[in-house]
Formats: sequence, structure tokens, C-alpha cells
Amino acid sequence: MLIGRKKEIQELREAYESDESKFVAVFGRRRIGKTYLVREVFQNKFAFTYSGMAKATTKEQLQRFYLSLKEYGYKNGSYPSNWIEAFYMLEQYLKELPEGKKVVFLDELPWMDAPKSSFMAAFENFWNGWASARNDILLIVCGSATSWMVKKILKNRGGLYNRLNNQIHLQPFSLHECELYARNNGLPMERAEIMEAFMIFGGIPFYWSLLNKSLSLPQNIDALFFGRNPKLSNEFRELYSSLFKQPEAYINIITALAKKKIGMTRDEIIDSANLITNGQLTKYLEDLQNCGFIRKYQAIGSKTKNAVYQLIDNFTLFYFKFMEGRNNTDTHYWSKIQTTAIFHAWSGLAFERVCLLHSEQIKKALGISGVITNECSWRTSATEEHSGAQIDLLIERSDKMISLCEIKYSEGPYAIDKKYMENLRAKAALFRQLTKTRKGISLTMITSSGLVKNSYSMNNIHSQITADDLFAET
Repeated sequence: MLIGRKKEIQELREAYESDESKFVAVFGRRRIGKTYLVREVFQNKFAFTYSGMAKATTKEQLQRFYLSLKEYGYKNGSYPSNWIEAFYMLEQYLKELPEGKKVVFLDELPWMDAPKSSFMAAFENFWNGWASARNDILLIVCGSATSWMVKKILKNRGGLYNRLNNQIHLQPFSLHECELYARNNGLPMERAEIMEAFMIFGGIPFYWSLLNKSLSLPQNIDALFFGRNPKLSNEFRELYSSLFKQPEAYINIITALAKKKIGMTRDEIIDSANLITNGQLTKYLEDLQNCGFIRKYQAIGSKTKNAVYQLIDNFTLFYFKFMEGRNNTDTHYWSKIQTTAIFHAWSGLAFERVCLLHSEQIKKALGISGVITNECSWRTSATEEHSGAQIDLLIERSDKMISLCEIKYSEGPYAIDKKYMENLRAKAALFRQLTKTRKGISLTMITSSGLVKNSYSMNNIHSQITADDLFAET
């Protein structure tokens, strides 16, 4: 059963019902559910489908493509010697089918584009020279190598320029969708456990599908990461290798960003990751953004060239915190650290990232869904004049207000005391001084379990948001 994806399902169905041939690209990171979405919408009723093979030669791809055609009923010819012949065979096969819309689904398209294969030229000719001239073809292409999909399909400057009818960038599940998934699959998880799972997996459906409903969440995490032959022990390398042809450069950037929770400027990344300043860095950063691993934001009061790049992928950050460089042989590691300082420290940072990924839910809770906003974090280093400050989340609003959000994770209601309140006021004052903003500042607390009612929380905090608000549907 499909969870969420209402907009994407509608787009695919409208493309199918069109009186014209349509070309649709579905892209997104590995494990996000691209293939599952397409297969579920069309219930495997394809005129033809083929999935590219990882690390296969062009000859092997062509042989498998031809064998797939034969499985669908194509009876002529022999193995094609190139992609032009292969797509010509596909045309001949499709011409013989009865009237009606014919769905052609080419999965893992980037793997078909081997060096010197001339795949793209043949593929462009198939669409431009044949399929687009008809009114009965729905061509759907997918690919996990998001950087390839963006460059070769979405931003193609050659034969496919402006030929794509729909581009569906499949996003991870929200907390709301993860809750629906848990309920639908009989996972006995309350919201606190769903939140913890999200802090580890993010909203990646495949990872959620690995959860065993007969085990507690800590037992599941032990089995998947720390047990004997854990299924996700090598997932980090496989993830980045599947997305990028030269994964080491991307991993170097990710490794650098993992050390600084609020993010780094371009120059800081260059220094930390030992990268030379060239056009390649721009490509690397754009690719990581397109895959949803990092976000780029402009801090209030800073110059455009000082944009900050922040690592927001929960799975990657979990890997760096608990797996990278660790030779952990305890098969019950996660169960045993549930009450330790390292677990609580990680929970606080992970909850901040969850909040950053649910800014729409936060705005809904604040009643500003219809207001134009800019979300960012903010920091300033210590000087002789001040001790520095860091703000987890700022929501700059077009209604001349700024929501200054403090994010706190705790098992029970969080208690604001005099010292904390003084620090928060000082932080707000320093922010106003350094950014020279004239907008009103609204102090907002985002907590996992609410606030203890006392004079500080009731008289000084303008808005309160809890983890339950993050589960809202938007």
C-alpha cells in the first residue's frame, strides 16, 4: 500500500490520461521508493520495462534489454549491437501492440549510460524522433544517481532540452507519513519511538521496511547496525557509491560538514576537506543538495557569498556518530546506551535536525503557513566585545517578525530557569545588534515534551511548539 505521495500519484495518473505522449522523470536518492511508486501506480501493467544493471558493460546491457523485449513478446531479430538498434526494436515492438496508452518504464537509467556507449544519443532519438510524435506513449524514467538525472535529463542542453513533461523529485517521508507507515505495517511504535527512528533513518522508506514488528526499536537498531551480519553495516559506502561515480570527493565534504552542526561556508569546506577552489566544488555541493544530504541557507545579515551548507541527512549523521571508525563488537550496543550521556547528546542534536526538516509543520503550528519566510540558523564567533552565540533556527517572516527558535530535547517537560532565560535574552539582543534588524523578535521554544509551567515559560516565551506539532500533515 502506498503511503503519502498524493501529489506524485496524481501527476503520474494525469500523464497517463493525457491525449498526448508524455515524458516523465522520477528521481531521488537511493532507497526513497521511486520504483515502488511507479510499479504501484500502474500495478505492473507496463507495455515494456527494463532496469539498467549496475557496473555492466554496454554489451551486457544490450543483451539484457533484448531479453526483456522477448519476455514481453518481441519475436524478431537477434541481440542488438548498439543502442540505436535496441531502441529501434522497442519501436517495432510497441507498434504491434493494441490501441491504447503504452507505458514504457526505464528504471536505473544512469547505469545504461556507460562510457562510449552512445546511449544518450539513441535515447534522445527514440523520444524525439518517434515516441513524442505519437499520442499513446507514456515514457517514465527513474534513476538513483541524482546528479546524472539532473545533468542528463532535467537540465539537458542537447536533444532533450525542454522535452521533459514532468519531473517528480521524490522526497523522504515526513514524520506524519512515517507514523502512517508504522500504523499500516503493524509496528507497535508510539510517537516517541517514531521520533527516535526518524532521528536514525530519516524518512527513507526502505530503512523503515526493515523494522521487525516483533522487536523493540532498540532491538531493531542493534540487529540492523550492530548485530551479527547487520543488514545496514555497509549501507553508508553503498549509498554514496550508488549515487556518485567518484564518491570519495563527496564523502570528504560530508565528513567535514559532520563536524559542525550549524554548517560551513564554502571557504570553510575547502579548508576542512582539503579541496581546491574550483568549479567541481560547486557541482559536488549541488549534487549533495539535490540528493537531500545537505541544505544551503543564507544567514540573516550575511553576504551572499557567505552562504552556509549544512548536513541534514539523519542516516549519515548517525553513521558518523556511532559507526565511522568504531570497531564495536557489542551486538546489544544500542540497547545498552539508551540512558547514557552519549545517547542524550546525540538525541539533542538529532532532534534539531528533525525540526529543520519539518519547517512547514513549525510554520503551521505558529499560524504563519501563508506568510513568505526564510529559514536559517545563525552564529557569531566570540570576540573581545561578546562571547559569541548560536541560534538553532530563525524564521524570517514577511510580516516584519522573526521567530527565534530554541530547540530542546528531553524525556519530560523542559524547565526554563533564570540563567537560561538570561542567556536567551542576551542571545536575542546580540542577534539584533549584529544583524541590525528592525523586525520584531518572537521567542519560540520547540521541545520534545513541552515546557514546565513557570514564570519564565509563561511570561517570556511567545510561542511553544512540541514534537506532536511536527507530526502534522501539511
